[in-house]
Amino acid sequence: MDLPPIKLDFLKSLTDDTGIIQHAKFATPKRKEGYTTDDNARALMACIKYHQIYDGSEVEKLIDVYLSFLLHMQRPDGRMHNLLSYHRRFEDEVGSEDCMGRALWACGCTMSSNLHTEKKLISKEIFDKVFPWVPDFKSPRSKAFAILGLCHYYKAYPQDQNVILNMRALADQLLDNYKLESSSDWRWFESYLTYVNGRLPQALFKAYKNTNVKKYLQVAKESFDFLLGVGMIDEKFVPVGNNGWYRKGRERAMYDQQSIEASCMVEAALDAFRVTGDEKYRRTAEDVFDWFLGKNSQGVVVYNPETGGCYDGITPEGLNLNQGAESTVSYLLARLELAALRKSGS
Repeated sequence: MDLPPIKLDFLKSLTDDTGIIQHAKFATPKRKEGYTTDDNARALMACIKYHQIYDGSEVEKLIDVYLSFLLHMQRPDGRMHNLLSYHRRFEDEVGSEDCMGRALWACGCTMSSNLHTEKKLISKEIFDKVFPWVPDFKSPRSKAFAILGLCHYYKAYPQDQNVILNMRALADQLLDNYKLESSSDWRWFESYLTYVNGRLPQALFKAYKNTNVKKYLQVAKESFDFLLGVGMIDEKFVPVGNNGWYRKGRERAMYDQQSIEASCMVEAALDAFRVTGDEKYRRTAEDVFDWFLGKNSQGVVVYNPETGGCYDGITPEGLNLNQGAESTVSYLLARLELAALRKSGS
């Protein structure tokens, strides 16, 4: 499989001294849209992956910017703001569960990385202040993000058995959702499929790797295979569209397809491959990644090799030509995950 070279130009164009700007008009950052914790957490994880695979000097300044952004967005009580205006004013009182979960995941990645000790310490401080709010999480996706963060925390602090206890508590909650909602023809945690669905089985694959609890692996495989059954149509990846999503017993939405959906499925498939050793998951990751390169329901190339950016998705009419932070960073995360796989020799 031929892959485009990894290009950070547009990531740098979207980033200023504050953080990564949320949206773009075509390939021009839209400053008035400001910044989000969600995007800066994702960008931090992408740069850490890059740092671990390649010469890290190219992304060290970006890592500092994104980590500083997360520190700035944390409230005194530990919760996170999500929205910051271009003029550096908080645009919300308290951010979403998702943004807190993504902050945990990004800080966990920092702690388990090869970065300097000072960056790991500040990440641990942010993580430890957010985590007491996790028991209040209602969203399965936010719980999945927290599990993924805990997996990295455990890698950094393997002697801390409380990390495993918390990981198991959250994974058990996902299993409770699964038992409540799943049936023979609907192997899922909710009565609908919406956004970043791949993160739920991915979290259970990772939880199994750290705990060896077999039921996590069973549900991870069942739910991920169900997602693949929904998402692969005529040997092409067709993510559930955000214009209506997919409710059990109804027709699934075909559009608008978002870049982040392909990205999280690539990452989930590769974690499934690493845990199970099943080659079908490695092939799945490559098949899904091809969505970015034109193997999709519209036959359009979603990655822009000229800018290094990624278009915001596919509509019934074709490409959404804006290249925002979520799409660009999502593409990079998937591309870097494939690079990591190749470097490992798998």
